[in-house]
Amino acid sequence: MARSVILQRDQHERILQRIHGEFYSQQDFAESLELSASTISNFVNCRPVDRRIFIQICEKLGLDWRDYASFPNQSSHLNGHEFPKPVPSKTDTTTTPLNTLEYPAGQMEVTSPYYIERPPIEKRCYEEITRPGSLIRIKAPRQMGKSSLLSRILHSAEQQGSETIYLSLQAAATNCFSDINTFLKWFCVSVTRALNLTPQLDEYWSLADIMGGNLCCQDYFERYLLPKIDKPVTLGLDEVDKVFEYPEISGDFFGLLRVLHEEGKQRTIWKQLRLVIVHSTEVYIPINLNQSPFNVGLPIELPEFTQEQVQHLAHLYKLNWSDTETQQLMFMVGGHPFLVRLALYHVACEDITLTQLLQEAPTTTGIYSTYLRRIESILEQHPELEEGMQQVITNTQQTQLNKKTCSKLNALGLIKVQDKEVLPSCELYRQYFSK
Repeated sequence: MARSVILQRDQHERILQRIHGEFYSQQDFAESLELSASTISNFVNCRPVDRRIFIQICEKLGLDWRDYASFPNQSSHLNGHEFPKPVPSKTDTTTTPLNTLEYPAGQMEVTSPYYIERPPIEKRCYEEITRPGSLIRIKAPRQMGKSSLLSRILHSAEQQGSETIYLSLQAAATNCFSDINTFLKWFCVSVTRALNLTPQLDEYWSLADIMGGNLCCQDYFERYLLPKIDKPVTLGLDEVDKVFEYPEISGDFFGLLRVLHEEGKQRTIWKQLRLVIVHSTEVYIPINLNQSPFNVGLPIELPEFTQEQVQHLAHLYKLNWSDTETQQLMFMVGGHPFLVRLALYHVACEDITLTQLLQEAPTTTGIYSTYLRRIESILEQHPELEEGMQQVITNTQQTQLNKKTCSKLNALGLIKVQDKEVLPSCELYRQYFSK
C-alpha cells in the first residue's frame, strides 16, 4: 500500500497560500506541528510526504484533507479512513487556463515558466560553479528569489556531472546550536545523508577534545565523504542567517567554510567541493576578515525587477498591460519579485482589478495584508527596528541609522539606500507604516 502523498498543482498551491498566510516561516509552521523543518520543506517543495503527516498538516490549517484526495497512486484507505472518490463537476468539463497560473509561494520549481532571469547573474553563476573549489555568495532581502536562484545553480551543477546537496540551516533544530561540536556533527550528518552514505562520526570525532570540532569536520570531509563520492560535490547552504543568531558558533563555522574554500585552491581533493552560500543580511558578527567566507568568492546581490522584466512577467500571466499600468504597479511595490508576482496573479485570476488593488494595497483589506501584518509583527518585537522605520518614513531630511538597524531593515526589504540617503523601498511601505 502506497503511503506517500503527491498533490496536484492547484491543490498544492491552495495549501501553500494558507501556510504562507498564517505563519511567518516554514520553521514556525513546522514547530507548531512538532515536525522537522525538512519534512515541511519536502511538502512545500512538492516532494512526497507520509499521508498521516499530510492529514496533520491539513488539520492544523483547518482544511478537510478529503478535499485533496485526488492525487496519484492513492490507496482507498488511510488509517481507517476511506478516501471518497472524486465526483466530476457537472459544469466544469475542461481545464480552465487559470489552473496553469502559478501562485507565488516560496522557492520556484526549476522548470517554472514564471522564473525571470536577471542577466548576467544566472550565466555568471552557472559558469562559476563549474570551477574547482569555487564559492558563490548570494545576498538579497527576503523573498527576492535567492532560493530559486540557488536551486537553478544546483540544477546546472548537476547537469555538469556534480553531486548536489541542498541544505537549509533553518532545518536545524534549536538544540543543534547548543555548541559548535553538536552543530558540526549535525552539519556532517546532514551532508552525509544527502549523499546517501552512512554517517561515520565516531571514528572522526574521537579526538574532538584535542583537535577541535573544525578539524574533525575537515578531516571527515577529506578522509571519508569526498573520497567516497570521487567527483565534484556542490553544496548549497540556504538561510545561513540562522547561524548569525549564535555568535559562539558562527565564528568557528564560517571560519571553517573559509578554510575549505582556501583548501580548494591548493589541494586536489578539495577542488571537488564547490560552495554556494545564501543569506539575507549583512554580516555584523565579530569574524576575522582572514577567516570569513564573506569577502571571498563570487558575490551576487539580487536586484529588483526592471520595468521590462515586470512587463514580460505580466505577459506570462496573460495580461496585456500598457507601460502606464506597469508603472502604476511599480510605483506602489517597486520591482520586488514577490509583491509584483502576487499582484499579477490576483489580477490575472480576476480576483481584483489593478485600480482596486492599488487603492487597497496599503490597507488591512488588500492582497498584501497578511504580508504587511507579518512585517509589522516583526517590527513590534524589535523596537529599535520599529523606531528606525518610523524615522525613515517621517523624516523629510536625510535619515541616519546605525549599520545594524539599517542592515536588518534592508534584510526585510523595507528600505533602500540612494546616494547615502535611506528611503522606504516602495510606496506600499511608506503608506502602510505611516498609519
